Amino acid sequence: MAIYLDHNATTPLDPRVLDAMLPWLQGTHGNPSSVHRPGREARAALDRARMQVAALVSAQPAQVIFTGGGTEADNLALKGVCGSKPQGRVLVSAIEHAAVLGPAEDLARQGWQVQRLPVDADGLLDFNGLQKMLADDVRLVSVMLANNETGVIQDVKAVRECVRRYAVLVHTDAIQAAGKLPVDFVALGADLMSLSAHKLSGPRGVGALIVDRRVDLAPQITGGGQEHGLRGGTENLAGIIGFGKAAELARMELDRRSRHLRGLRDQFEARLKSMPGIRIFAAHAERLPNTVQIGVTGFDGEMAVMELDKRGIAVSSGSACHSGSGQPSHVLLAMGMDAVQARSAVRISFGMDNSAHDVEALLAALAAFTSKRTGALALA
Repeated sequence: MAIYLDHNATTPLDPRVLDAMLPWLQGTHGNPSSVHRPGREARAALDRARMQVAALVSAQPAQVIFTGGGTEADNLALKGVCGSKPQGRVLVSAIEHAAVLGPAEDLARQGWQVQRLPVDADGLLDFNGLQKMLADDVRLVSVMLANNETGVIQDVKAVRECVRRYAVLVHTDAIQAAGKLPVDFVALGADLMSLSAHKLSGPRGVGALIVDRRVDLAPQITGGGQEHGLRGGTENLAGIIGFGKAAELARMELDRRSRHLRGLRDQFEARLKSMPGIRIFAAHAERLPNTVQIGVTGFDGEMAVMELDKRGIAVSSGSACHSGSGQPSHVLLAMGMDAVQARSAVRISFGMDNSAHDVEALLAALAAFTSKRTGALALA
């Protein structure tokens, strides 16, 4: 069985989450919009899941809008805000996930002016750059809480302080951060926050957008009054219940999970220091406890991923959404890396199912194929 070290792409479904979902997959019926008893039972289950997801990020249940995943949540945030406001500018950080950059590009094609906020060599937002771009025509600023490739954590609260004098809404994609870090929607000062179940051992195909009640959004899926009229269609009840259970477990076990993941990351990084030809990207920035992105000298990242796969270890070269594209990481390019360095990236993201033994196996596999390349280069 492969050693799975790609938890930022997706996580294994927690058996306790599956147990919570099974009754709603195997025999418990009812549409949450129906007024009969099965419908009321479904509504009660939906409301409980909404409370569980809200509690994970210290929000109110009424602020939770369930979606078909994190990408849909990001689309609803950007397009929903812009669909309710006069045309102007949207600012997004240069290291955002494609789920934010994609809808931003759609808005640009519709006539919106979209600008990318610069970051420094560690992948941290350049606040001077943000300050220079702010003006009265900026409608929305989107800055992710934690990067999916490097794991770098952004100061979203400082973003709010920076834009306070303008009528600007702040969106943060917290999909990678939730369940790994304490996340407080109110304390961060965000107006909108995106979440996804499958990044915290929940089911795939379900996410949420947390929305401050003062924010007007134009719905992107119409045809029903579900989710406060913002997301039409009968709710994916089993998935939402699984999301709720996963959120509850993540909140209750946050400290234990963080300690375990940080321990694995620290063990791995300490040993990497003695291995030539390997660089840790954003090593000096505060990062997610489970995430390490490295550059392997002499290897294309996709090649390194395949070498590790041959040895029974599953990692990635960056975002799963762009895996196999052959393009250098836009995140690393934004951090000032050249294309060769950006293409050398390999991302390791640990999970609760990993152990110190897995770290040692990864280190041994890295040493095995990098030493061959080092020897070949020396002979050349």
